[in-house]
Amino acid sequence: MESYAGFNLIPTLIVVVLAVITHRPVFSLLVGVVAGLLLIDPTNVVSGIADLSLEIMMDETIGWVIVVCGLMGSLVMLLIKTGAANAFALSMAARANTRNKSLLVTWLLGLIIFIDDYLNAIAIGSSMKKVTDNFKVSRSMLSYVVDSTAAPICVIIPISTWAVFFAALLEESGTASVGGGMAMYISGIPYMFYAWIAVLLVPLVATGRFPLIGPMKQAESMAQKGQLTLSEIVEFDTSEGVTTSSGPNRASLWTFFVPLLALVGFSVYFEIDLLKGIIVTLAITVPFLILQRLISAKGAMDAVMNGFKVMLPPLATVVCAFMFKAVNDQIGLPQYVIDSVRPIMSPLLLPLITFLTMAIIAFATGSSWGVFAIAIPIVMPLAATMDVSTPLMIGALLSASSFGSHACFYSDSTVLVAQSSGAGVMEHALSQLPYALIAACAAGILFVLVGL
Repeated sequence: MESYAGFNLIPTLIVVVLAVITHRPVFSLLVGVVAGLLLIDPTNVVSGIADLSLEIMMDETIGWVIVVCGLMGSLVMLLIKTGAANAFALSMAARANTRNKSLLVTWLLGLIIFIDDYLNAIAIGSSMKKVTDNFKVSRSMLSYVVDSTAAPICVIIPISTWAVFFAALLEESGTASVGGGMAMYISGIPYMFYAWIAVLLVPLVATGRFPLIGPMKQAESMAQKGQLTLSEIVEFDTSEGVTTSSGPNRASLWTFFVPLLALVGFSVYFEIDLLKGIIVTLAITVPFLILQRLISAKGAMDAVMNGFKVMLPPLATVVCAFMFKAVNDQIGLPQYVIDSVRPIMSPLLLPLITFLTMAIIAFATGSSWGVFAIAIPIVMPLAATMDVSTPLMIGALLSASSFGSHACFYSDSTVLVAQSSGAGVMEHALSQLPYALIAACAAGILFVLVGL
């Protein structure tokens, strides 16, 4: 690995500064990609961009993300166009008849839909938006409640895509025996301090028991004046359902819940595979809605296409984030950060340093999962030689992963939550950041105390 003597930090700094100034994450990420390619080979930037673009678009992971998120958008659009989402909103409005209740219901739904953070973010954000709008809740607050529940709850509950992935990673790295990855993952759940604190902080912020800070305070102030969002984005059309030849739609609450229950059920059936789950769910949902005469066959196909189309802007950000991660991998950023902090590691500080280091890497690369394939084979043997608790180290790694997912403005979860909640990406990221940092500081203190 070629050494860049700290210069490999420059692309990340450029991206962060540009994003804060311009509020344009795609532009900022592309500039960061160019900066990284200039470090690698200044004479080959154009070819580097071309090769990197093809490499990313052929990557199995980014292909999975594009198809899953696009089809999730299709499902949401079907629920909107048939009036199912409206039936859900009316039902929730009858129960969540105050501002605080509307946000607490959003939080509780996030706790219930724990199978995947994508499903959590897209389904809940787009569904509860209409309810919270009635009480002049800013889209920043809505997106914070959704985002700070989605990833943390998927980390804490072991029946999720996160748990399956990290359990497999523990086995592949040799940290856990074959078949023992999930048991080892579960042992670390009590020590996933960031996830626990982030989830429990949400209702306190939402109900005013914890003060509004910085951009969130401004967003809530503007919302009370009728301006729910400070950014202009392309969002799901929330118009009423389609009128069929037999009269106005008669979508019920079950019309909303059956597809979601099918999605959860089939994803579990296919061993927590959300792609297979969403394909089967759409194959069932489309005829299910047509047979109820809630939408025509042509209207259903249009909704599927339009829903996929709405997801393209956030997916563009995700693709650029993957390109940026690939460049950071080429210039050795993850390894550089790990090697830089290795000399100061001690048994007492190892969990804290692991949490902070991996959080920084997850933020810099925009990857909540990928960098841990590099980190686990390095960190876990080091913990074993220092006689540091394995469950505590797993808790530190997963805390770093969920914090990186929140704090990074170009991570996939941040982008998708902003899109589904109807907020700008930077608007959501900056208003959420103070609360993410508070949870991270509290988690850091707990890692030291438990280490003692």
